[in-house]
Amino acid sequence: MKIGILGTSEIAFRRFLPALSKSEDFTYAGVASRTPEKGKPFREQFSGEVYDGYEALLADKSIEAVYVPLPPALHYEWGKKALQAGKHLFLEKPSTTSGKDTKALLELAAEKGLAVHENYMFQYHAQMKAVTDIAESGRIGQVRLYRLAFGFPKRGANDFRYDKVLGGGALLDCGGYTLKLAGLLLGDTAKVVYSHLNYTDEFSVDLYGSAALVNEAGVTTQVSFGMDNSYKCELEIWGSRGCVTTGRIFTASAGFEPTAEVKVGNETETVALPADDAFAGSIARFAECIRDEGARGENYRAILRQAELVDAVRGEA
Repeated sequence: MKIGILGTSEIAFRRFLPALSKSEDFTYAGVASRTPEKGKPFREQFSGEVYDGYEALLADKSIEAVYVPLPPALHYEWGKKALQAGKHLFLEKPSTTSGKDTKALLELAAEKGLAVHENYMFQYHAQMKAVTDIAESGRIGQVRLYRLAFGFPKRGANDFRYDKVLGGGALLDCGGYTLKLAGLLLGDTAKVVYSHLNYTDEFSVDLYGSAALVNEAGVTTQVSFGMDNSYKCELEIWGSRGCVTTGRIFTASAGFEPTAEVKVGNETETVALPADDAFAGSIARFAECIRDEGARGENYRAILRQAELVDAVRGEA
């Protein structure tokens, strides 16, 4: 299948295209930009066309799928146009900036029989299974609590994350990662029982926040996130006998070898976790959703569930 990119973002150039080169399902068609000059590095390094504007790429009938790494506030508009043009849709996270818009996109996709994928790629990294296998082995006893934290120092003031008009805010960025993992750990019965978003006078978006989720079995996950914080990227599984902690659960790059610390009593062991390419895994899942109607439906439900959790943290559920 031929896939094109709407926008010349850094993640498209630095992460998506190198991962795409490993795929047997897709061929890179080209990138669309309102400033064609920005597409030159893409053509020089990865070949492909440089389309003069997003509409030109969507009008190319040979392209079957599109990747949309635009700022979040543009996901609904261009996701809808891509679906209306008959293209399968690979959205950078978050799917949209509201549950209402996400639901509308998924309904349109279902009507047209098209796949939609939201790129929370960390879930496809092999370390996820390795860490949960440790917890499920009984080594740390019964799980009492999950703690998730993802935050980073303040970026440049012109970064879209700090612009409300572009869909900025910590919740939609790093917070979304923590909620996605909380939902995976707790299952479909997870509910937000506490949340708080913090603001400063400098920006109109939330800069950091926290929440707690509980499932019907009473298992709790505490999440914290921020984009004016010291760096954290952690999962802690606290059990009755010990705990497991990792430090790159959301951001392990291709080939990076993560580790976990397993502490039982006074003994601490550092465990090597597998290296992987999470972006390549996410692309493979997108291809599976295109081929298989059942997988496509699972993705619809997972994307909608994520949007509902985000709305719940905002108090909009």
